[in-house]
Amino acid sequence: MTSAMSTVTAVLMPGTGSDEIFVRAVFAGPLAAAGVRALTPRPAPGARLAVGFLTLLDSLAEEPLLVGGISFGAHLAAEWAVRNPDRCAGLLLALPAWHGEPGDAPASMAAKASADLVEREGMERALKFSVDGVAPWLAEELGRAWRRHGDGLPASLRVAAGHPAPTLEALAGLDIPVGIAACVDDPVHPAEVAHEWAAAFPRATIRETTLAALGEDRESLGRAAVAAWQVSRR
Repeated sequence: MTSAMSTVTAVLMPGTGSDEIFVRAVFAGPLAAAGVRALTPRPAPGARLAVGFLTLLDSLAEEPLLVGGISFGAHLAAEWAVRNPDRCAGLLLALPAWHGEPGDAPASMAAKASADLVEREGMERALKFSVDGVAPWLAEELGRAWRRHGDGLPASLRVAAGHPAPTLEALAGLDIPVGIAACVDDPVHPAEVAHEWAAAFPRATIRETTLAALGEDRESLGRAAVAAWQVSRR
């Protein structure tokens, strides 16, 4: 890598109901290996989830930023880039869940159902139901992140569930290097959606991995996105 790369800062945002601890575990190591400094801000509470991240990006972009995230965080990164193409140096997008309006996208439906469950049953009972039968690593991540969101969790879930992602037409106007990572065994974030995003961007590369690999090694998802971005920069 060139010495100029050491000055690049990447801001990474977590997915729905997740937190900065998880997105840091996914991206910080692979970005450090590429000579990029990672910032992983904590989600704003409750209903300010989306506007909080978008406002923060505005405040940080004194120089062009490399921006990205996982799931809803990827949506917000792309949304900010569409609004600020001259301030975005590239995108690192893992597991985008829909484009345009969410409609009946699995991730949107799951977030709404989780919000209903937390409001009806309370945090601890909702977690007990939600982690029943899921992989231990995912149960651990949900337990930590949901509790850290606290009382604001249902509102943040509803914000994410109803927030439009950029349309494919909007993505097509972004002539910046984009790296996309998809998990081929993830029904909540279909790989087909990630491939549609990749086809829309003028300069995008997609790399595939699996949830099984993510469970064993959090950085596997980040490595896929960073490697794809590096290809798109050439």
